[in-house]
Formats: sequence, C-alpha cells, structure tokens
Amino acid sequence: TAEKGGSLGFTEKLRSWLSWSWTYVCFIWFGMVLIMIYVLWSPLKLQETLTSVFLNTLTPKFYVALTGTSSLISGLILIFEWWYFRKYGTSFIEQVSVSHLRPLLGGVESSSATGLFSSVNGEAEPRPSVSECKVWRNPLNLFRGAEYNRYTWVTGKEPLTYYDMNLSAQDHQTFFTGDTQQLRPEDAVMQKAWRERNPQARIRAAYQAIEMNHECAAAYVLLAEEEATTITEAERLFKKALSIAGKDINLLVYIKRRLAMCARKLGRIKEAVKMMRDLMKEFPLLGMLNIHENLLEALLELQAYADVQAVLAKYDDISLPKSATICYTSALLKARAVSDKFSPEAASRRGLSTAEMNAVEAIHRAVEFNPHVPKYLLEMKSLILPPEHILKRGDSEAVAYAFFHLQHWKRAEGALNLLHCTWEGTFHEVSVYPKKELPFFILFTAGLCSFTAMLAMLTHQFPELMGVFAKAFFSTLFAPLGFFADKMESFMPSSFWHQLTQI
Repeated sequence: TAEKGGSLGFTEKLRSWLSWSWTYVCFIWFGMVLIMIYVLWSPLKLQETLTSVFLNTLTPKFYVALTGTSSLISGLILIFEWWYFRKYGTSFIEQVSVSHLRPLLGGVESSSATGLFSSVNGEAEPRPSVSECKVWRNPLNLFRGAEYNRYTWVTGKEPLTYYDMNLSAQDHQTFFTGDTQQLRPEDAVMQKAWRERNPQARIRAAYQAIEMNHECAAAYVLLAEEEATTITEAERLFKKALSIAGKDINLLVYIKRRLAMCARKLGRIKEAVKMMRDLMKEFPLLGMLNIHENLLEALLELQAYADVQAVLAKYDDISLPKSATICYTSALLKARAVSDKFSPEAASRRGLSTAEMNAVEAIHRAVEFNPHVPKYLLEMKSLILPPEHILKRGDSEAVAYAFFHLQHWKRAEGALNLLHCTWEGTFHEVSVYPKKELPFFILFTAGLCSFTAMLAMLTHQFPELMGVFAKAFFSTLFAPLGFFADKMESFMPSSFWHQLTQI
C-alpha cells in the first residue's frame, strides 16, 4: 500500500506540474505569436496582403459558399447535439470537454459536488456525487409464509425481487443480531439464516437455532414470517417469541407490531388499534418506523374518521417526512365531506364551494407528493402485491398504498369520482422538476448556424454592400494589431527590429 501511495503521489505531482507548465506555455506561445505578427507586419505588408486576398481577389461566390458551408456544418452539429441532449440529458461537446480536456488542464471536481460525511470511525470519507435515494421499509408489508407464498403456489412465480429480499435480510440482521461482538451461538446461526436466499434453508437454520437455545426469539420470528401458512399460526409463533424476547427493544417492537397486524388481518380491529396505540405510547421515539400508518389504516377500517383526523393532526407536520398514506388520507377525509353530492357539471356552473375547494386542494397536494397513486386507485393500472420496501414518491409506494387503501376510497361514496375529476388538474399548475435547461453549446451552435446562414443570404443578394461591410470589419479587426505595432516601435529601437527582421 505504501508503494501504491508513493506511485499515486508521483502521479499527482506530475499532473500538477503539467498543469502549471501548460499555463505558462500557453502564455509564451501567445506572446511569440504576437511578436511574429509584429515582426512580419511591415516587411510582408500583412495588412495590405490580408485585405487584398480576402476582399479583392476572392469573388462573392466564394464568400457565399464559405458562409453556407459553415451554416451547414454548424446545423449538423446542432442536430446531433439536440439528439444527444434528448437521449442522454447532457451536451456531447460539454461532456467530452469535462471528461477528457478538463483533467489535462488540471481541473478538479468542485467541493460542493463531492462533500464529506463522517464514517463510523469518525473519519472523513468522500460522499458520492449522486444523491442517494432513501428506501423505506413498507409499514404494511405482508407475511411471506401466509400471504406472499399463496401467490407462488398459484402462479409459480416469486412475488418479491431478490433486491427487495436482500434489503429485508439486512434489516433483520440489524434488528435482531444486536451487538455482534457478543454473539451467542444461536445468534450466529440466525445471522446466517437471514442471509440465506432459499426459504427452506432459512427455516432449517431457525430450527437449528432453537435446538441450541429454546428461548431464541429471533428464530420464532423467522418461523412466524416464513413457515406459518396462516395468520393464526403466525400469531401463535409471534406470541411465543414475545414471551421469551426479554428486554430486547428491537425484538419487542417488531413482534408487538406484527401481532397488531395479525389482529387486524383476523378481524379484531379494535384490539389491533389498542395494541398500536400502546406501542406508540411505549416507544414514542420510534416514529421513523411509521407505526402510525398501520394505525391510520385500521382506524379507516373502523370508519373512525374523527380518530383518523386526530392522528393526521399529529403526524401531518412539515418537520416530519411525508408519505402517500398521510397525504392521501388527508385528501380522503376532505373529499368524503363533499363527494356524495359532488357533480362536475354543477360545479362548473356555480363554482366550487369552500369545502369542495379544500378537497380539491388536498387532492392536488397528495398528487403532487406522489402522482402514481391515482391510476391505481382509479384502477387504470393493475394492482400487484406490495413490496417489502418502498421508495417514497415512487411507484412502489403507490402500489403499497393503493393495495390497502383502495377499499377505504370505495367506501366513501363519490370520493373516487371526485379524485377522477380533479387529479389531472394538478399538473396544469405544477412545474416539471427537475427541468432540463438547454446546454450552452446547443444555443451556441443554433446561433452560429443562424448567423452564418444570414451572412450567406445577404452576400448572395447584396455582394457590393457586403463587401463594404467586410472591409470595415477587417479594418476594425486589424486596428488593435496596428495599434500594438505602433506602440512597440515607440518603445524598441529601430536598429533592433531591423536586425531581427534580417534573421
């Protein structure tokens, strides 16, 4: 590693030296060009030569051909740049410049793009330039053995992706293994069990852990999740795990939450609501687990809309992370108050009432948060089994929400009709984000193409007038050079320039 670090240090020094020398070489080259122009200005009569060649010798047809060709080439570049931008979202010329030319010139990435964040050891590590998307555990995820496996039995297909199951394995290892430095033998077996891809291998490992220690609560959790083929059987195994969980907070929270979900699925909804409320009171700091979303769904099943509103008032706060459940439940409550008598024709004639306006604004707010949900609620897209992890504001969150809440929208008379009539109006006012701005080189080539095409047309139509403009342009262009030459002659002795021109 020391040898590798030395080679990297030498490479960095070489690149730094090249970038430093390149700057001075450019300045020296530019100075030599100016000196050469000045030296050759008088003996070769550059000004007269250039003027006579460009303005007197060449015909107007040549200038038409020159400007027309320039316009054609810049137009082709413009078309290619536009196609590349539409496909990849960036300019080809800009990308090549940044990727290949900038390192040669010693350019580095801006510190704001990379940033720093502290590692577990407290050391600074480079942060990826691409912003990371937060993936959340689905608060209402199904039971693998009792629910997801039913889909596999019927269709022969897996309802969960390997990526989703791998995230769950990581969650379980974090939740149930505790301090890895003090792992018991059965904990080591369970840590391996969560990583097993084959369900039967996971179940065998759970039984192995139970043989080592009959009070291995994590093993019973795995069996409840994956071996139990009914919710009743899963509930029995979770109760067994709860009785031996001890004081492990992670295990207690997980088991009590799943027991509440078992009660909800078995129709004991009031019992489930009580268990969820008790869990939230007992562990108030675990709000990021989104237990309130389970509570909202259960309260909606009870049609306890006042209690739903009370929960929303507590969790629909700007300082807390939003979710489709919060936004769309708020919209449902406001829509329910007016949807039974809502008519698009009547509303267009008399205008929206205050309550209707509040409902429409709530729907727009929800759609702005996650625009994928309405098509699932309106059954314009087919529902599938929800994943175990969701990306907020994404399609996965929309599937997870609609899977459990579609029945609640159908129960509120006219709510889906109001949603159908108003949700698309959100996009008439909401801007597209992020909006891609046209790269500089597309604008530059478009301007160059238009300018050279205009020159070609004017030169073809008015050759004499364009000749006058050309003479004035070149005279203005060479005026700074003449001024520079006059100043140099006033500072330098004439004998020095005479001897230099003889060389």
